[in-house]
Amino acid sequence: MALHDQILSLREQWLSGHGNAVPESFQGVSKDRINEILSKIDLVHPDITDAVFALLDNELQSLFSNAPSGLRFCDGATTAQIGCHVGILQRGRGKLDREGRDYWLKPLWQIGAIEKIYFDSIHKQFVQGHPKAKSPNSAYKLSRSFISVLSAPDENRDSLLSEWITANAIRGRLFLQAQLAEESAKTVDTGHADLIKISIKHYVPNFLSDYEVLYVDDSDGDRISCVEAEKLKSAGLEILLHDAMPDVLLWNSTTDNLWVIEVVTSDGEVDLHKVNQINNLARRSGKTSVGFTTIYPTWKVAALRQHRYKNIAPETYIWIAEDPSKHFLVKTP
Repeated sequence: MALHDQILSLREQWLSGHGNAVPESFQGVSKDRINEILSKIDLVHPDITDAVFALLDNELQSLFSNAPSGLRFCDGATTAQIGCHVGILQRGRGKLDREGRDYWLKPLWQIGAIEKIYFDSIHKQFVQGHPKAKSPNSAYKLSRSFISVLSAPDENRDSLLSEWITANAIRGRLFLQAQLAEESAKTVDTGHADLIKISIKHYVPNFLSDYEVLYVDDSDGDRISCVEAEKLKSAGLEILLHDAMPDVLLWNSTTDNLWVIEVVTSDGEVDLHKVNQINNLARRSGKTSVGFTTIYPTWKVAALRQHRYKNIAPETYIWIAEDPSKHFLVKTP
C-alpha cells in the first residue's frame, strides 16, 4: 500500500475508534507545550510544531516496510512519512511538500532538536547519520535532550530549557532573537526613545561589550545632563554647539575609541554627513577611531528607508532589533 493510502487508512481507523485522528498528546507532550518551547527560540510555525508532534508519536508503529514490531514512528521517520503524518493524519488534508523540509525539518536539525538517522533494512535497526545520499531509508528522530525539555515537569522545565539553549550557539542566538521579538514589535508603535533603550539593553552588551555609554539623546530636556557631562569630561570629550549630537555615544577606555549609535524610526541614519561630523569631534579630541551603527526596529522599516534613500555610509554597521543576533557591515567595492 502506498504511504499516502496507508496514512489515510490509519486516520480512518483512529477516527472510528477514538473520535479524533490523533490524541491530544504524545509522551505527555501537547502541541501547546511544543509551541511554548519553540517560542523561546523563535521557531514557532505550524509546520515545525506539527513535525515535532509527529516525531513524538510513540503509538504508531514504524512505517518502514520490514521494521520489527517493537519499532515506533518516534524511533525514526522519513521526510515523506513525517509529511504524511502532519498533512494527512493530523490535519486531514494532503501531505506536506517534501521540498518544504528546509522550512520544517532543517531548522530543527540545525539546533540539535532532531537527529539524522538511517534505517538499516538488513539488520532492521536505525544507525546514526545519513550514510547514503538521497536514500529512502534516511530518517529523523527527536534528540533525547530535546525530548527531556519537552516532557519536563513544570517546576524543572525552565532550568532544563536554559541549559539546553546555552549548550548550543545557534540555540542561544535564536533565544536572543525571541527575547527581542516582542520588544521590537512594541517599538514600531512607541518610537524613538524605546528603540534607544533596546539598543543599549541588547545591542551594546552583545556587540560593544568593551564600551561604556557616555551620553544618550532620548529626551526633550537638557541635551547633556550633569552626570553625562562628567562622563564626557573623563573621556576627554567636549561637545560644542556645532557638533553633531548622536542618539548614543560610547567610549572604549582601553583603546580610546568612540562609537556612535543612531536609531531610526522615521529618519536619522548614519550617513556620510554624520560620519564627517563625528570624525571632526574625534580628531579634535585626539581619539583613535570612531565606529558607527544605524539601528532599525524591523526589516520592514529598514527596507522602506533604504529603498528610498540608500544613505547608509560605507564602513558602518546596521542592526535590526527584530533580528538581533547579528549586525551588518556596509562595504563598497
